[in-house]
Amino acid sequence: MLGIATLAPLLSANQAAQAQDRLNFGLDWKAEAEYGGYYQALATGLYAKRNLAVTIHEGGPQINHMQLLMAGRLDLNLGGGRAIEFAAEGLPFVAVAAIFQKDLAVLIAHPGQGNDDFASLKGKPIMISADTRNGWWRFLAAKYGYGDSQIRPYTFNLAPFLADRNAVQQGYISSEPHLIRHQTGIDPVVLQLSESGYQGYANIITTSLKLVNEKPDVVQRFIDASIEGWYSYLYGDPTPANKLILQTNPEMPADLVDFGRKTMIERGTVDSGDTLTLGIGAMTDARWREFYQSMVAVGVYKAGIDPTKAYTTRFVNKRVGIEGKR
Repeated sequence: MLGIATLAPLLSANQAAQAQDRLNFGLDWKAEAEYGGYYQALATGLYAKRNLAVTIHEGGPQINHMQLLMAGRLDLNLGGGRAIEFAAEGLPFVAVAAIFQKDLAVLIAHPGQGNDDFASLKGKPIMISADTRNGWWRFLAAKYGYGDSQIRPYTFNLAPFLADRNAVQQGYISSEPHLIRHQTGIDPVVLQLSESGYQGYANIITTSLKLVNEKPDVVQRFIDASIEGWYSYLYGDPTPANKLILQTNPEMPADLVDFGRKTMIERGTVDSGDTLTLGIGAMTDARWREFYQSMVAVGVYKAGIDPTKAYTTRFVNKRVGIEGKR
């Protein structure tokens, strides 16, 4: 028979497990290196350490996680790229952390076809997704004079691009260039969105004002653990996250995961600019204001929107985990 002394630790353990706050977190694509910090936090117990039971839900071309967030089926998601639009429409959702200081999005073209800069793509067919059409495409179109008649369907694979030397398509600098080199031995033309004057953050964590107002401690613990996960993934041993990524997405080549992580480090995607002093996830009023004003200037957003309604900095800029770089 178990004595009282034996039962006490068991009861404490059960109570701790029951006290965990459960969170559903949605990605905007399938498991890959671009989400390595979240998988690292999950795999190494950083979420559990903060008494969180986090479930990461993959995204995909047919999954609209913003709708799932609005319906209450997700607690947080990577949907903050449209935060200004949500503020304009009065929707009760805000960005709470910006993990990417530089957007990984690119346009890719074949070499030797005269498609060597953004301006040269005016009037030429470009394969993009529906989400992109409603996002950064609008910035490029306004700045470089692109028209929607140029848009061609993006099938989320390289076959149409490889079959047509005149083809141009969207992609990520951490993915498609590596795959093209691997399959063809050719270095494609890569035009990175962040070099076009586009100032938006990316990999932005979004949640509801309801969760922010009613459970700010839960949000803070999730953000802190995620940030520590990113430091661990980039500057420590990425093996725990990579194993979980490959288990979750078996079609993902291991060498592509390695390339993605290496690219994010070399390009300062996650850790550059404001994060060097404020920590990963940093957001500033100045950066959001500059982004909004640049989008107003090219006609993407209307003037008169209050960009401060789109985000809150209360959970970031605290240097959490920054010692993980040492």
